[in-house]
Amino acid sequence: MTDTLLVRLKPYDPRRGHVLRRYTYAGIKFQEERGWYRVERPVAEYLRAVREVPSDRYAPLAFDVCTEAEAKALDAGEQEVAKVKKSATDDLKVVPARPASSVTTEDLPRSPSTPPGKDDDTGNKRGKRERE
Repeated sequence: MTDTLLVRLKPYDPRRGHVLRRYTYAGIKFQEERGWYRVERPVAEYLRAVREVPSDRYAPLAFDVCTEAEAKALDAGEQEVAKVKKSATDDLKVVPARPASSVTTEDLPRSPSTPPGKDDDTGNKRGKRERE
């Protein structure tokens, strides 16, 4: 199967510009939630250049195009990143507390707030323009 590659729509992430959920090419409907598709090399090479916004050459690429080994590595890395919550059996490091001598916002003196612009920039205001 050396003449095939694995492709998928990049996972939905609007912050990074990955917003496509579906894409159809050569009669194949690619769906983001389905994951990887095995396609022939010419189809994969075309999809390698597809952008999230077709008319924007600086938009992010829409597809991951990989060999099987690269796809497995990519999936393993994503699973490791997705595991954010620590369990009790994990090797947890001690998180130090803040020393009692630390200054917080509650320790700052309260000052009466004056509205900005009342006293400090009265000379900076422009006057009305006179008619000629």
